[in-house]
Amino acid sequence: MSDIIQLLPDAIANQIAAGEVVQRPASVVKELLENSIDAGSSKIKLVVKDAGKQLIQVIDDGIGMSETDARMCFERHATSKIRKSDDLFALKTMGFRGEAMASIAAVAQVELKTKTPEAELGVLLQVEASEIRNQSHTAHTGGTTISIKNLFYNVPARRNFLKSNAVEMRHIIDEFHRVALANPRVAFSLHQNDMDVYQLNAGKLSQRIVGLFGKNYQEQLVSCEETTDQLKIYGYIGKPEFAKKTRGEQFFFVNNRYIKSGYLHHAVVNGFEGLLAKEAHPFYVLCLEIDPKRIDVNVHPTKTEIKFDDERMVYGILAAAIRQALGAHNVAPALDFDSDVNFSFNAPRRNRIDEFSTKAANYQKFKQPKDNDGEWDKILSNFQELSDKISKEDQQDVKDDRQESMTFGSSINEERETKTPKSEWGEAKSSIFQIHQKYIATQVKSGLMLVDQQAAHERILFEKFNRHLQHSDGSSQQFLFPEQVQLSTPDYTLVMDMEEELKALGFVISSFGKDTVVINGAPTELTDTSVKSVFEGLIDQFKHNKNVLSISKNENIARSLAKRSAIRGGHKLNAEEMNALIDKLFACQNPNYAPSGNSTFIIFDLDKIASFFN
Repeated sequence: MSDIIQLLPDAIANQIAAGEVVQRPASVVKELLENSIDAGSSKIKLVVKDAGKQLIQVIDDGIGMSETDARMCFERHATSKIRKSDDLFALKTMGFRGEAMASIAAVAQVELKTKTPEAELGVLLQVEASEIRNQSHTAHTGGTTISIKNLFYNVPARRNFLKSNAVEMRHIIDEFHRVALANPRVAFSLHQNDMDVYQLNAGKLSQRIVGLFGKNYQEQLVSCEETTDQLKIYGYIGKPEFAKKTRGEQFFFVNNRYIKSGYLHHAVVNGFEGLLAKEAHPFYVLCLEIDPKRIDVNVHPTKTEIKFDDERMVYGILAAAIRQALGAHNVAPALDFDSDVNFSFNAPRRNRIDEFSTKAANYQKFKQPKDNDGEWDKILSNFQELSDKISKEDQQDVKDDRQESMTFGSSINEERETKTPKSEWGEAKSSIFQIHQKYIATQVKSGLMLVDQQAAHERILFEKFNRHLQHSDGSSQQFLFPEQVQLSTPDYTLVMDMEEELKALGFVISSFGKDTVVINGAPTELTDTSVKSVFEGLIDQFKHNKNVLSISKNENIARSLAKRSAIRGGHKLNAEEMNALIDKLFACQNPNYAPSGNSTFIIFDLDKIASFFN
């Protein structure tokens, strides 16, 4: 039997390695920017064309490379960062594997120009698919300029898996943000298709945050700093009221290296305990400095995961630093020493009960013996508790189905056969009233119906927006004074990617300079709300849904807009508005559930009501 195991050619081995290191254009951007940082650059320029598919160019003023080093950098496992195994536990550079340049050169056309300060001429190298096509001397000002052209040109299957330009550009901007935040003392610029996206001067971390995310971040930044013998923490966190439903503006840096860590994120959230809304994620940029011997960064090719020798110690110090920062800036609520500090978020409850008791006592003084209003107040005050009890008893099966639908997307919004009191509803429109400006109560033939006005309105708007997206027939209300909305660069890219769908809904938007859109018109359904806040909420909700649900783009937009533009609890409705809301609800294809899966109404039949009095 002949031998069948053979050593792979370098070109094929490099392409295999590229599958781990170079996943998309953003991966190339990350590796090149980190190399420029390691070269001691003070100014770095990133140029991108066609979302990196056509060109990625990085220009720096670092130390440059000699002719031999320039050629060696394209060899596998060739690096200037480490010499022996012990160096892996004393890393102070971003790169160290010696795989990035070889992997990039295996799947792209690369042109490298570099010059050291003492050399008279620079070096020009042109590499295609791991083969050096040209090596010569050239005039160069200093530092290194590297151009990556036609990424994946020789691996068409990989190129076909790339997303749209808007999606790939968002990933590039994310990587740019991470490197720029980790190195505020370095000037950065980003140019996309000959347009300036960022011009960041060297400065402090706070200035870099404002430069990247906008001036509105100035008011929410809270400085955070803690120094111990084992760990130093510094950076900024956002105030709780500015927390968003979507993740993406949370940054950890360990020894200037960006990392992802759900464990440390939990420590930050724990530090905010009692101050964040449900499912809200605070903004933070936190830098950790620790002895390199106490961490292991050689875990994953992308180097975004590291291991600590004592994670619990890091967790405790980080959570304490967050609490101290919030307390020092008077963000945390004052302590109530009459209450259990372990349940401080319930402290105001006693005051509300005392206030209610005082009001009730005062009310009794003016109550007339023959007036029945007091009895109605007593009934309505206990109605919410009664509703919750019945809902838990009678709708457990519905709850299980609802949770499954929320997890897996849009099955809850498919048309199904449902039994609704639509036929009974028309007989009792005069008997209708609002409970706590949140629920609508009305008499039906079989008993009493309670409608959640927000959930019902979400269902109505969702189906209407869905039809507009399918037929592109959304009506628009033009503004006399257009609204300007300034967005972060990733959000601006997202809006441009959704432009056609937004027009189908009735939005009339146009680009206005850098990261700003002008809303000249909005769907007629939004005339009674703040269009700017709804538009910003739409983007936030869209990103949240994208992270937790597997649904189509159109359904995500319809659900997001319905969620953010529906009437809220506390909105007072007159009898005509309540009747119209229920009429529109029962005209829907699936009136029983909101798009999220929550029930829109429940019915207490007469037998159930009678059982409460037996």
